Amino acid sequence: MQISKYIVIFLYGIVIGSFLNVCIYRIPKEEDIVKERSHCMTCGHTLRWYELIPVFSYLLQRGRCRSCGTKLSIQYPLMEALNGVLYVIIIHRVGITPYGILLCLLCSILLVLSVIDFRTYYIPIGINICVLIIGLVYTCFDYKNVSNHLWGMIGVSGFLFALYLLTKKRGIGDGDIKLMIGAGAFLGVWPSILALWIACLLGAVIHSIRMKVSKVGHQLAFGPYLAIGILFSALYGEELIHRYMEYLMR
Repeated sequence: MQISKYIVIFLYGIVIGSFLNVCIYRIPKEEDIVKERSHCMTCGHTLRWYELIPVFSYLLQRGRCRSCGTKLSIQYPLMEALNGVLYVIIIHRVGITPYGILLCLLCSILLVLSVIDFRTYYIPIGINICVLIIGLVYTCFDYKNVSNHLWGMIGVSGFLFALYLLTKKRGIGDGDIKLMIGAGAFLGVWPSILALWIACLLGAVIHSIRMKVSKVGHQLAFGPYLAIGILFSALYGEELIHRYMEYLMR
């Protein structure tokens, strides 16, 4: 029974992952993500239903368009599979609860945000609004701890805003500040601080490596690292913080 439940969750996740690919390509171009039918980016061929089966269509077509033979981006199956795997991890960790369902939605949004920010160094305001809505919805569910969520909204984002002003807009992007308003509402104070700490650590290490290996510039897309920190903190933050506080109290 447990295995079948996780199979269903995974399949649901990869279906949502297919839509995430649409968002990743169309949102930066300000194209419609709902009404316009999926098509080949090269020849314009409108995809049929059997060409839209997440992961499996890509494998059966050997990663090429059935119409023009153009090689398709590996991003399609990777994003679909990653979203499915993350859904399984989330539900296994926190269960099918309001928190778990909202975290799955937040996870999908963070995946879209990460790829777009990595490519464009820009986080669309619509994505941050979605994060904020999820944060506020969970605050309503967890109304007994509303002060924790409200302080979470202004804690990390306030620090980043101060950094934004002190560095004359060069130290951090305003999209990252807006992201942490919504994420802070979802996580609360201490988990959002942990998320920022993880993001800073990963950003410093990984980008330093990229600068040496790939010769990329100093400009850093911080959104993907914040997304990793947010997701990790949402799953394991409370437990890690509790254990750390117990260690300090010894």
